[in-house]
Amino acid sequence: MFDYLIVGAGFAGSVLAERLATRSNKKVLIVDKRSHIAGNAYDHYNEEGILVHKYGPHIFHTNSKDVFEYLGNFTDWRPYEHRVLASVDGQMVPMPINLDTINKLYGLNLTSFEVEEFFASVAEPVDVVKTSEDVVVSKVGRELYNKFFKNYTNKQWGLDPSQLDKSVTSRVPTRTNRDDRYFTDTYQAMPLHGYTRMFEKMLDHPNIKVMLNTDYHEIMDFIPFKEMIFTGPVDEYFDFKFGKLPYRSLEFKHETLNKEKHLAAPVVNYPNDNLYTRITEFKALTGQEHPKTALVYEYPQAEGDPYYPIPMPENAELYNKYKKLADETPNVHFVGRLATYKYYNMDQVVAQALTLYKKLTEKEKSTSPVLPAISGSSSLVEKLVSRSPQQE
Repeated sequence: MFDYLIVGAGFAGSVLAERLATRSNKKVLIVDKRSHIAGNAYDHYNEEGILVHKYGPHIFHTNSKDVFEYLGNFTDWRPYEHRVLASVDGQMVPMPINLDTINKLYGLNLTSFEVEEFFASVAEPVDVVKTSEDVVVSKVGRELYNKFFKNYTNKQWGLDPSQLDKSVTSRVPTRTNRDDRYFTDTYQAMPLHGYTRMFEKMLDHPNIKVMLNTDYHEIMDFIPFKEMIFTGPVDEYFDFKFGKLPYRSLEFKHETLNKEKHLAAPVVNYPNDNLYTRITEFKALTGQEHPKTALVYEYPQAEGDPYYPIPMPENAELYNKYKKLADETPNVHFVGRLATYKYYNMDQVVAQALTLYKKLTEKEKSTSPVLPAISGSSSLVEKLVSRSPQQE
Protein backbone atom coordinates (compact mmCIF):
# COMPACT_ATOMS: atom_id res chain seq x y z
CA MET A 1 0.00 0.00 0.00
CA PHE A 2 1.40 3.38 -1.06
CA ASP A 3 0.42 6.51 0.81
CA TYR A 4 0.70 8.57 -2.38
CA LEU A 5 0.63 7.91 -6.09
CA ILE A 6 2.39 10.86 -7.77
CA VAL A 7 1.78 11.32 -11.49
CA GLY A 8 4.74 13.08 -13.10
CA ALA A 9 8.44 13.08 -12.17
CA GLY A 10 9.16 16.73 -12.90
CA PHE A 11 9.75 19.45 -10.31
CA ALA A 12 6.29 19.37 -8.71
CA GLY A 13 6.08 15.60 -8.37
CA SER A 14 9.70 15.05 -7.35
CA VAL A 15 9.74 17.75 -4.68
CA LEU A 16 6.58 16.37 -3.12
CA ALA A 17 7.89 12.79 -3.30
CA GLU A 18 11.09 13.84 -1.54
CA ARG A 19 9.31 15.79 1.21
CA LEU A 20 6.69 13.12 1.86
CA ALA A 21 9.28 10.33 1.95
CA THR A 22 11.98 12.01 4.01
CA ARG A 23 9.98 14.27 6.30
CA SER A 24 6.72 12.36 6.74
CA ASN A 25 7.94 8.78 6.24
CA LYS A 26 5.31 8.20 3.56
CA LYS A 27 5.58 5.46 0.95
CA VAL A 28 5.42 7.06 -2.49
CA LEU A 29 5.08 5.69 -6.00
CA ILE A 30 5.97 8.20 -8.71
CA VAL A 31 5.08 7.37 -12.34
CA ASP A 32 5.89 9.13 -15.59
CA LYS A 33 4.98 8.48 -19.22
CA ARG A 34 8.45 9.45 -20.34
CA SER A 35 11.57 7.29 -20.15
CA HIS A 36 13.28 9.62 -17.69
CA ILE A 37 12.81 11.69 -14.55
CA ALA A 38 13.21 15.50 -14.29
CA GLY A 39 10.39 16.47 -16.65
CA ASN A 40 11.25 19.21 -19.12
CA ALA A 41 14.39 20.02 -17.11
CA TYR A 42 15.91 16.66 -18.13
CA ASP A 43 19.50 16.93 -19.35
CA HIS A 44 21.90 14.28 -20.60
CA TYR A 45 25.25 13.83 -22.34
CA ASN A 46 24.88 13.56 -26.10
CA GLU A 47 26.88 11.22 -28.33
CA GLU A 48 29.84 13.64 -28.28
CA GLY A 49 29.79 13.86 -24.47
CA ILE A 50 28.31 17.35 -24.25
CA LEU A 51 25.70 18.02 -21.56
CA VAL A 52 22.51 19.22 -23.31
CA HIS A 53 18.96 20.07 -22.24
CA LYS A 54 16.65 17.85 -24.27
CA TYR A 55 13.68 20.21 -24.03
CA GLY A 56 15.43 23.54 -24.52
CA PRO A 57 17.39 25.75 -22.11
CA HIS A 58 16.41 25.77 -18.44
CA ILE A 59 17.97 28.68 -16.56
CA PHE A 60 17.47 28.65 -12.81
CA HIS A 61 16.74 31.97 -11.13
CA THR A 62 14.78 32.90 -8.02
CA ASN A 63 14.32 35.52 -5.34
CA SER A 64 13.36 32.84 -2.82
CA LYS A 65 16.14 31.91 -0.41
CA ASP A 66 14.03 28.99 0.81
CA VAL A 67 13.66 27.50 -2.69
CA PHE A 68 17.34 28.02 -3.51
CA GLU A 69 18.51 26.44 -0.28
CA TYR A 70 16.04 23.58 -0.57
CA LEU A 71 17.33 22.58 -4.02
CA GLY A 72 20.86 23.11 -2.74
CA ASN A 73 20.36 19.98 -0.63
CA PHE A 74 20.60 17.98 -3.85
CA THR A 75 23.13 19.89 -5.93
CA ASP A 76 26.11 22.19 -5.80
CA TRP A 77 25.54 25.38 -7.75
CA ARG A 78 27.49 26.98 -10.55
CA PRO A 79 26.98 30.79 -10.47
CA TYR A 80 25.53 31.87 -13.79
CA GLU A 81 23.89 35.09 -14.99
CA HIS A 82 21.98 34.64 -18.22
CA ARG A 83 22.54 36.95 -21.17
CA VAL A 84 20.66 37.07 -24.45
CA LEU A 85 21.28 38.82 -27.75
CA ALA A 86 18.69 39.51 -30.43
CA SER A 87 19.40 39.47 -34.15
CA VAL A 88 17.89 42.74 -35.38
CA ASP A 89 18.66 44.66 -38.58
CA GLY A 90 21.76 42.56 -39.16
CA GLN A 91 23.18 43.32 -35.72
CA MET A 92 23.42 41.40 -32.45
CA VAL A 93 22.05 43.64 -29.70
CA PRO A 94 21.24 43.05 -26.00
CA MET A 95 17.82 41.73 -25.06
CA PRO A 96 15.90 42.90 -23.01
CA ILE A 97 16.22 46.34 -24.61
CA ASN A 98 18.66 48.52 -22.67
CA LEU A 99 20.83 51.60 -23.21
CA ASP A 100 23.40 49.70 -25.27
CA THR A 101 20.66 48.18 -27.43
CA ILE A 102 19.43 51.62 -28.50
CA ASN A 103 22.89 53.13 -28.98
CA LYS A 104 24.09 50.22 -31.12
CA LEU A 105 20.90 49.87 -33.12
CA TYR A 106 20.69 53.55 -34.05
CA GLY A 107 24.38 54.53 -33.90
CA LEU A 108 23.77 56.90 -31.00
CA ASN A 109 25.66 57.78 -27.83
CA LEU A 110 22.82 58.45 -25.42
CA THR A 111 23.13 58.55 -21.64
CA SER A 112 20.67 56.84 -19.30
CA PHE A 113 18.74 60.08 -18.90
CA GLU A 114 18.67 60.70 -22.64
CA VAL A 115 17.48 57.17 -23.48
CA GLU A 116 14.63 57.62 -21.02
CA GLU A 117 13.64 60.74 -22.96
CA PHE A 118 14.05 58.77 -26.20
CA PHE A 119 11.61 56.10 -25.02
CA ALA A 120 9.14 58.76 -23.92
CA SER A 121 9.35 60.46 -27.33
CA VAL A 122 8.53 57.30 -29.29
CA ALA A 123 6.01 55.70 -26.89
CA GLU A 124 2.39 55.61 -28.01
CA PRO A 125 -0.23 56.54 -25.41
CA VAL A 126 -2.57 53.67 -24.51
CA ASP A 127 -5.55 54.46 -22.30
CA VAL A 128 -5.96 50.95 -20.92
CA VAL A 129 -3.15 48.42 -21.33
CA LYS A 130 -4.85 45.10 -22.11
CA THR A 131 -2.79 43.27 -24.72
CA SER A 132 0.84 42.37 -25.27
CA GLU A 133 0.99 44.93 -28.07
CA ASP A 134 -0.32 47.65 -25.72
CA VAL A 135 2.43 46.88 -23.20
CA VAL A 136 5.27 47.35 -25.65
CA VAL A 137 4.07 50.28 -27.76
CA SER A 138 3.17 52.22 -24.61
CA LYS A 139 6.76 51.84 -23.38
CA VAL A 140 9.01 51.92 -26.46
CA GLY A 141 6.82 52.75 -29.43
CA ARG A 142 5.82 51.07 -32.67
CA GLU A 143 9.21 50.75 -34.38
CA LEU A 144 10.93 48.88 -31.55
CA TYR A 145 7.79 46.82 -31.09
CA ASN A 146 8.02 45.71 -34.72
CA LYS A 147 11.76 45.03 -34.53
CA PHE A 148 11.84 43.02 -31.29
CA PHE A 149 8.39 41.73 -30.39
CA LYS A 150 5.86 41.46 -33.21
CA ASN A 151 7.44 38.66 -35.28
CA TYR A 152 8.89 36.84 -32.28
CA THR A 153 5.50 36.75 -30.56
CA ASN A 154 3.76 35.70 -33.77
CA LYS A 155 6.13 32.76 -34.11
CA GLN A 156 6.08 31.81 -30.44
CA TRP A 157 2.32 31.89 -29.96
CA GLY A 158 0.88 31.62 -33.45
CA LEU A 159 -1.04 34.80 -32.65
CA ASP A 160 -0.53 38.52 -33.07
CA PRO A 161 0.48 40.31 -29.85
CA SER A 162 -2.74 42.31 -30.12
CA GLN A 163 -4.60 39.04 -29.42
CA LEU A 164 -2.58 38.02 -26.37
CA ASP A 165 -2.94 39.00 -22.73
CA LYS A 166 -0.60 41.73 -21.48
CA SER A 167 1.19 39.22 -19.22
CA VAL A 168 3.16 37.78 -22.16
CA THR A 169 5.29 40.84 -22.87
CA SER A 170 4.95 42.48 -19.44
CA ARG A 171 7.56 40.10 -18.06
CA VAL A 172 10.25 41.45 -20.43
CA PRO A 173 11.61 44.70 -18.95
CA THR A 174 12.93 47.78 -20.71
CA ARG A 175 16.06 49.26 -19.12
CA THR A 176 17.65 52.66 -19.28
CA ASN A 177 21.01 51.42 -17.96
CA ARG A 178 23.57 48.94 -19.34
CA ASP A 179 22.41 45.94 -17.32
CA ASP A 180 22.37 43.18 -19.95
CA ARG A 181 21.34 40.31 -17.67
CA TYR A 182 18.15 38.62 -18.74
CA PHE A 183 17.10 38.13 -15.11
CA THR A 184 17.72 40.26 -12.05
CA ASP A 185 16.80 37.68 -9.38
CA THR A 186 18.87 37.46 -6.21
CA TYR A 187 19.84 33.85 -6.85
CA GLN A 188 20.99 32.88 -10.33
CA ALA A 189 22.82 29.60 -10.86
CA MET A 190 22.90 26.28 -12.67
CA PRO A 191 23.09 22.83 -11.05
CA LEU A 192 26.81 22.04 -11.17
CA HIS A 193 26.34 18.51 -12.53
CA GLY A 194 23.06 19.09 -14.32
CA TYR A 195 19.36 18.89 -13.50
CA THR A 196 19.01 15.13 -13.92
CA ARG A 197 21.70 14.47 -11.33
CA MET A 198 19.88 16.80 -8.94
CA PHE A 199 16.61 14.90 -9.47
CA GLU A 200 18.36 11.55 -8.97
CA LYS A 201 19.53 12.69 -5.55
CA MET A 202 16.09 14.08 -4.74
CA LEU A 203 14.42 10.74 -5.44
CA ASP A 204 17.11 8.55 -3.86
CA HIS A 205 15.16 7.28 -0.85
CA PRO A 206 13.91 3.79 0.11
CA ASN A 207 10.35 5.12 0.52
CA ILE A 208 10.26 6.31 -3.12
CA LYS A 209 9.61 3.94 -6.01
CA VAL A 210 9.79 5.23 -9.59
CA MET A 211 8.05 3.73 -12.63
CA LEU A 212 8.95 5.21 -16.03
CA ASN A 213 7.34 4.59 -19.42
CA THR A 214 4.11 4.23 -17.46
CA ASP A 215 0.69 5.78 -17.89
CA TYR A 216 -0.95 6.04 -14.49
CA HIS A 217 -4.17 4.60 -15.92
CA GLU A 218 -2.31 1.33 -16.46
CA ILE A 219 -1.54 0.78 -12.79
CA MET A 220 -4.35 2.48 -10.86
CA ASP A 221 -6.50 -0.65 -10.61
CA PHE A 222 -3.62 -2.86 -9.54
CA ILE A 223 -1.55 -0.81 -7.12
CA PRO A 224 -3.38 0.43 -4.00
CA PHE A 225 -2.74 3.93 -2.72
CA LYS A 226 -4.42 6.42 -0.41
CA GLU A 227 -4.08 9.74 -2.20
CA MET A 228 -2.93 11.01 -5.56
CA ILE A 229 -0.81 14.01 -6.53
CA PHE A 230 -1.44 14.84 -10.17
CA THR A 231 0.97 17.04 -12.14
CA GLY A 232 -0.24 16.28 -15.66
CA PRO A 233 -2.71 18.23 -17.81
CA VAL A 234 -5.83 18.92 -15.78
CA ASP A 235 -8.11 18.59 -18.81
CA GLU A 236 -6.66 15.16 -19.55
CA TYR A 237 -7.41 14.00 -16.00
CA PHE A 238 -11.08 14.79 -16.56
CA ASP A 239 -11.11 13.17 -20.03
CA PHE A 240 -11.41 16.58 -21.76
CA LYS A 241 -14.96 16.91 -20.44
CA PHE A 242 -15.21 20.60 -21.40
CA GLY A 243 -12.83 20.43 -24.35
CA LYS A 244 -9.06 20.63 -24.73
CA LEU A 245 -7.08 23.44 -23.08
CA PRO A 246 -4.96 25.15 -25.77
CA TYR A 247 -1.16 25.03 -25.55
CA ARG A 248 1.75 26.01 -27.74
CA SER A 249 4.35 23.35 -28.28
CA LEU A 250 7.93 23.30 -29.50
CA GLU A 251 10.08 21.21 -31.79
CA PHE A 252 13.75 21.04 -30.79
CA LYS A 253 16.48 20.47 -33.37
CA HIS A 254 19.83 19.63 -31.79
CA GLU A 255 23.13 20.10 -33.57
CA THR A 256 26.78 19.47 -32.68
CA LEU A 257 29.50 21.54 -34.35
CA ASN A 258 33.20 20.76 -34.66
CA LYS A 259 34.26 24.02 -33.01
CA GLU A 260 34.60 25.23 -29.43
CA LYS A 261 32.17 28.17 -29.65
CA HIS A 262 29.54 29.30 -32.11
CA LEU A 263 27.24 31.99 -30.69
CA ALA A 264 28.11 35.45 -29.37
CA ALA A 265 25.86 34.81 -26.34
CA PRO A 266 24.41 31.75 -24.58
CA VAL A 267 21.08 32.40 -26.33
CA VAL A 268 20.33 34.42 -29.47
CA ASN A 269 16.73 35.42 -30.21
CA TYR A 270 15.52 35.76 -33.79
CA PRO A 271 12.56 38.20 -33.95
CA ASN A 272 12.63 38.06 -37.75
CA ASP A 273 11.53 35.78 -40.59
CA ASN A 274 13.48 32.68 -39.48
CA LEU A 275 11.17 29.83 -38.57
CA TYR A 276 12.98 29.28 -35.26
CA THR A 277 12.68 31.72 -32.35
CA ARG A 278 16.04 31.21 -30.67
CA ILE A 279 19.27 29.21 -30.62
CA THR A 280 20.99 28.06 -27.42
CA GLU A 281 24.63 27.02 -26.96
CA PHE A 282 24.69 24.68 -23.98
CA LYS A 283 28.34 24.94 -22.95
CA ALA A 284 27.76 28.61 -22.17
CA LEU A 285 25.12 27.55 -19.62
CA THR A 286 26.89 24.59 -18.08
CA GLY A 287 30.51 25.79 -18.15
CA GLN A 288 31.60 22.47 -19.63
CA GLU A 289 34.91 22.41 -21.48
CA HIS A 290 34.83 20.42 -24.71
CA PRO A 291 36.46 20.83 -28.14
CA LYS A 292 33.02 20.68 -29.80
CA THR A 293 29.83 22.61 -29.10
CA ALA A 294 26.13 21.70 -29.02
CA LEU A 295 23.22 23.90 -30.09
CA VAL A 296 19.46 23.62 -30.06
CA TYR A 297 17.05 25.46 -32.37
CA GLU A 298 13.47 26.04 -31.16
CA TYR A 299 10.56 25.88 -33.60
CA PRO A 300 7.18 26.76 -32.07
CA GLN A 301 4.23 24.69 -33.25
CA ALA A 302 0.58 24.11 -32.51
CA GLU A 303 0.75 20.34 -31.88
CA GLY A 304 3.00 18.27 -29.66
CA ASP A 305 3.86 18.16 -25.96
CA PRO A 306 2.11 20.96 -24.03
CA TYR A 307 4.58 23.70 -23.04
CA TYR A 308 2.94 27.12 -22.92
CA PRO A 309 -0.66 27.75 -21.80
CA ILE A 310 -2.05 30.34 -24.21
CA PRO A 311 -3.06 33.41 -22.17
CA MET A 312 -6.42 34.44 -23.61
CA PRO A 313 -9.64 35.18 -21.67
CA GLU A 314 -11.58 32.29 -23.21
CA ASN A 315 -8.82 29.85 -22.21
CA ALA A 316 -8.84 31.11 -18.63
CA GLU A 317 -12.60 30.65 -18.57
CA LEU A 318 -12.25 27.07 -19.80
CA TYR A 319 -9.56 26.32 -17.21
CA ASN A 320 -11.78 27.64 -14.42
CA LYS A 321 -14.34 24.96 -15.30
CA TYR A 322 -11.69 22.30 -14.83
CA LYS A 323 -10.43 23.97 -11.67
CA LYS A 324 -13.89 23.73 -10.15
CA LEU A 325 -13.90 20.00 -10.85
CA ALA A 326 -10.40 19.67 -9.43
CA ASP A 327 -11.36 21.51 -6.25
CA GLU A 328 -14.30 19.17 -5.79
CA THR A 329 -12.35 15.93 -6.35
CA PRO A 330 -11.45 14.36 -3.00
CA ASN A 331 -7.95 13.09 -2.26
CA VAL A 332 -6.38 14.15 -5.56
CA HIS A 333 -4.09 17.17 -5.39
CA PHE A 334 -3.41 19.12 -8.59
CA VAL A 335 -0.04 20.89 -8.69
CA GLY A 336 2.43 22.18 -11.27
CA ARG A 337 2.27 23.94 -14.63
CA LEU A 338 0.01 21.54 -16.50
CA ALA A 339 -2.32 20.78 -13.60
CA THR A 340 -2.94 24.47 -12.89
CA TYR A 341 -2.65 25.76 -16.48
CA LYS A 342 -0.07 28.42 -15.59
CA TYR A 343 3.38 29.01 -17.04
CA TYR A 344 5.31 28.92 -13.80
CA ASN A 345 9.07 29.21 -13.67
CA MET A 346 10.94 26.31 -12.07
CA ASP A 347 11.29 28.07 -8.73
CA GLN A 348 7.58 28.86 -8.67
CA VAL A 349 6.72 25.20 -9.19
CA VAL A 350 9.07 24.24 -6.35
CA ALA A 351 7.45 26.84 -4.10
CA GLN A 352 3.98 25.60 -5.05
CA ALA A 353 4.99 22.01 -4.25
CA LEU A 354 6.49 22.98 -0.88
CA THR A 355 3.31 24.88 -0.05
CA LEU A 356 1.19 21.85 -0.89
CA TYR A 357 3.41 19.63 1.26
CA LYS A 358 2.89 21.95 4.21
CA LYS A 359 -0.84 21.82 3.63
CA LEU A 360 -0.84 18.02 3.46
CA THR A 361 1.04 17.72 6.75
CA GLU A 362 -1.31 20.18 8.42
CA LYS A 363 -4.30 18.22 7.13
CA GLU A 364 -2.89 14.96 8.46
CA LYS A 365 -2.43 16.46 11.91
CA SER A 366 -6.02 17.65 12.00
CA THR A 367 -7.75 14.56 10.59
CA SER A 368 -8.17 11.03 11.84
CA PRO A 369 -8.51 8.17 11.01
CA VAL A 370 -6.28 7.60 7.98
CA LEU A 371 -8.12 7.75 4.65
CA PRO A 372 -9.04 4.36 3.12
CA ALA A 373 -7.35 3.16 -0.05
CA ILE A 374 -8.82 4.51 -3.27
CA SER A 375 -8.18 3.95 -6.93
CA GLY A 376 -7.61 7.55 -7.88
CA SER A 377 -9.32 10.58 -6.44
CA SER A 378 -8.40 14.77 -4.60
CA SER A 379 -8.26 17.73 -2.26
CA LEU A 380 -8.14 21.44 -2.97
CA VAL A 381 -4.61 22.58 -3.83
CA GLU A 382 -3.88 25.99 -2.40
CA LYS A 383 -3.77 28.61 -5.13
CA LEU A 384 -0.46 30.41 -5.14
CA VAL A 385 -0.28 34.11 -5.76
CA SER A 386 3.09 34.56 -7.44
CA ARG A 387 4.97 37.04 -9.57
CA SER A 388 4.69 37.04 -13.32
CA PRO A 389 6.81 34.27 -14.88
CA GLN A 390 9.82 34.96 -17.05
CA GLN A 391 11.42 33.03 -19.85
CA GLU A 392 13.49 30.08 -18.67
